[in-house]
Amino acid sequence: MNQYLEVIAGLQQPTVALESTVISHGLPYPENLATARALEETIRQHRAHPATIALIDGKIKIGLTEADLELLATSKEVAKVSRRDMAVVLARKGLGATTVAGTMIAANLAGIRVFATGGMGGVHRGASETFDISADLTELARTPVIVVCAGAKSILDLNLTLEYLETQGVPIIGYGTNELPAFYTAHSGLNLETRADSPAEVAAIARTKWDLGLEGGLVVVVPPPPSDEIDDAEINRAIDKALAAATKAGIKGKAVTPFLLDAVRRETGGKSLDLNVALLKNNAAVAAQIAVALGK
Repeated sequence: MNQYLEVIAGLQQPTVALESTVISHGLPYPENLATARALEETIRQHRAHPATIALIDGKIKIGLTEADLELLATSKEVAKVSRRDMAVVLARKGLGATTVAGTMIAANLAGIRVFATGGMGGVHRGASETFDISADLTELARTPVIVVCAGAKSILDLNLTLEYLETQGVPIIGYGTNELPAFYTAHSGLNLETRADSPAEVAAIARTKWDLGLEGGLVVVVPPPPSDEIDDAEINRAIDKALAAATKAGIKGKAVTPFLLDAVRRETGGKSLDLNVALLKNNAAVAAQIAVALGK
């Protein structure tokens, strides 16, 4: 066992990893705490074990207590931890919430092969000038974890995100869809090469990839629940306004995504927040079914 890992007692396979930045940075209090609890319960209902991950007191905790969840939900001093930040936060015994990349690293250290999140990172708009590309994408190319999500957020450049993942050799599997979901909506206009209609199909593809000795993970993209999906025109207007506001305010780096998500929430009258919670639960359910299938 890695000396920096602390795995909750009784954690067994099949297991689904959960990130913690959605608690500390993604959702407001108290919705963040309620959602964290609901995601864990959703996974249990589908016969798998939840493992929310965070960095606490110099350890990577695989599976959090109720007190840990409350700490992440209420603390104002939580670092966002990706690959670059992990050693620093651990060495300083800081409080850290894992991003998609950070959660993949921790899950792999603990032998967990399935991870549920809301949306993955991607290539930012204007990346040809800023070189702003999420570390999630390079992590997917090197770490053997299945990431179940609703695609990349449509505040990003989705076409370039697909191109980047193709270059990195990362399979993108549409779960019951032939089109890349755009987080807030099922429709991006971008077709996918691979579709799977059952957890067993996803598990078979993952097993084959890893049996061949091919490095890296897989992305399973799940359309948002139709009842919560936001109209394409409405969400695109909200995103355009949010991007303009970010440019005017000079927002850059790590602050861009939280700023844009909050601006979109305001522009949609809170509908984007409701959708975020709904698709998180939906993705957790799909991930649990894949984890069960992978264990058979």
